[in-house]
Amino acid sequence: MDPEPAKPETKPQEPAQPAMDPKPIDSASVDAAAGDADKKQWRDKGVRGNKRKWQQHGGSGPLQHGSRGKRKDIGRGEYIRNQPDKRARNEDEKAKRRRLEAEGVESVLPKAFSKEEVDAEERRPKRKVVVMIGYSGSGYKGMQIMPNHRTIEGDLFTAFVKAGAISKANADDPKKSALVRCARTDKGVHAAGNVISLKLIIEDPDIVEKINSHLSPQIRVWGIERTTGSFSAYQAVDSRWYEYLIPTYSLLPPHPNSYLGKKLVELADEVGDREGYEQRQEEAADFWREVDEEKIKPALAELKPWIRELVEKALWESETDPEAPNEKTNEAAAEDAADIAQPVRVGGDRASDPVHIDASEKTEEAAIIINEPGRTEALEPTSEPEQVHASQVAGASESVKEPGSTNAPVPEPMDTEATKSESAPAQDDSVQTTVDKPNPSADDDMPPVDPEKLTLGQKRAIEAAIKKVKGIYMDAKKAYRVPPKRIDRLRAALSAYVGTKNFHNYTVHKTFKDPSSKRLIKSFKAAENPIIINGTEWISLKVHGQSFMMHQIRKMVGMAALVVRCGCPVERIGETFGNVDVAIPKVPGLGLLLERPVFDSYNAKAAEKFNREKVAFTKYEQAMEEFKQREIYERIFREEEESNQFNQFFAHIDGYKEPFFLYLSSKGIKASTGPEAEQARNKGKTTKPKEYNGDSESDVEAGDG
Repeated sequence: MDPEPAKPETKPQEPAQPAMDPKPIDSASVDAAAGDADKKQWRDKGVRGNKRKWQQHGGSGPLQHGSRGKRKDIGRGEYIRNQPDKRARNEDEKAKRRRLEAEGVESVLPKAFSKEEVDAEERRPKRKVVVMIGYSGSGYKGMQIMPNHRTIEGDLFTAFVKAGAISKANADDPKKSALVRCARTDKGVHAAGNVISLKLIIEDPDIVEKINSHLSPQIRVWGIERTTGSFSAYQAVDSRWYEYLIPTYSLLPPHPNSYLGKKLVELADEVGDREGYEQRQEEAADFWREVDEEKIKPALAELKPWIRELVEKALWESETDPEAPNEKTNEAAAEDAADIAQPVRVGGDRASDPVHIDASEKTEEAAIIINEPGRTEALEPTSEPEQVHASQVAGASESVKEPGSTNAPVPEPMDTEATKSESAPAQDDSVQTTVDKPNPSADDDMPPVDPEKLTLGQKRAIEAAIKKVKGIYMDAKKAYRVPPKRIDRLRAALSAYVGTKNFHNYTVHKTFKDPSSKRLIKSFKAAENPIIINGTEWISLKVHGQSFMMHQIRKMVGMAALVVRCGCPVERIGETFGNVDVAIPKVPGLGLLLERPVFDSYNAKAAEKFNREKVAFTKYEQAMEEFKQREIYERIFREEEESNQFNQFFAHIDGYKEPFFLYLSSKGIKASTGPEAEQARNKGKTTKPKEYNGDSESDVEAGDG
């Protein structure tokens, strides 16, 4: 028989002393069954004491702190104290790298040198140093090394090896040099000043010039300084300064005909806040009315009536960008806004291979069925008609290529759920309408007998008209000059972030109860005067914080801009710090710039005590300023001029026909979490933004810095 389990005993409590723990169980004499009985006895009699379950059994087992096996949210300090087995981790990473190389995936890092080359190299001492760098993040997959993607650290490490700052024996693995970054930046994010610490061979007085000779002009090494042997750029940094450049037309309210523009007015009326809403929008209230009256109406008046009708419908019924003048898709804007674009169906290889919508799929009427453009077969008459969904006629014109185009555009998705009550009655998903194949000889100047039957030439005429109207809207936005009162509203929104707040809604993979969600923002200010570049007005925002999580800065800027442009009370920002989930989109990474990290504590103590140079960018300021103007600012302005990323981002938000962003209305957060929103979710009508659920990035703690 199994021995009777030992009964726990308690000792008398002393004053100001906690209750004592039960007597430890002799694990050598008690088997698993007795242990189970023992746990039951503690549970039934309530004599567990103050210790947690896992402590009572020697600190082992799956239960930790009563969490039922769930992974505990930990902060940065606890994570550092509980570092994993680095040797095992490094071996795993090497094995993964060898596996990728065996599969033919080329690594961007230097290949390992042969044993003969390593043995032949002269041994030279390496020193712990900081490397002060600046870079433009365009074209890079971020700061942190990824063996199969081009990153800033990857190019730097390769340059170190080529310049002889890292020996051949250590060239196959950055961890051998103890490489640590001060602040990790995301894809496309720039840095005028950043710091990495590692062990380098720095005997050569021209080592900085040699390293720069192996780098592209987008990356510069400002200087290298010796540090204490225990220095870690990540642990020693006190705070970071970031800058974000945003065009001031981003503060314009949504167009009154857009989905968000209509809902803001509708919900303001619903809660009796119409007067307050109009007061918060008073300095920009007449902008869209003047543009429509003075520029859009004359342009539409030049069109044939049937074209004008389809153009007006296509402009405001698409949930993607209604105003961008170029033909690029809105994939980047959709990703930043939340990856919320609806799926698109593309037909077969030939015009005679139509593909039908499966009525059981949860795509609503948002799937557009077309034949792949750009093929010569599509221009040839055929007896087989093209199958186009009846509800997508207005959007079909936007999916047609311009003559001479070589890249097949992706058709923009349409959300017809909202248009069912505004335009034509809805049809069943299984209903298909046939559209005659384009005939080059057709009379494109005549309206079709059936508005759902459009020739290729007629579609091109509609597309040209839409492109013209989009260009007018874009020109009007670029000509906008923000009034001082609008900037004051932005400053009030930015000041709401100052202090220690819970930013769980401003990153990914964080909960309200996670202690590491609390971050200190020391200041967040907008420049006194905007600047005008290439006819577009920009304003600089600078934030000084202790540390930042992934996407935090981009989400803070996004929320502040949305509060201003939607006439939302500034107090709504404070509500996002509470125990409520809010989908906050992140503005494009194009405008984000790490200005410099701050090492005041190290400079005041360790640097002076050990006779080391301070980690500061003071002596490189002139070179850094020239680099910022040439490689960062001009690149930001040029890329925005070519791609209109900010316009696409905010237009995508304005046209997104789901309740996730209606918390910006006068109704508040309950507009995004109320019964109507819950009912839509239960019906499968909503697509929760990707970034709201999580992100593919793993290093959340490093984030923007």
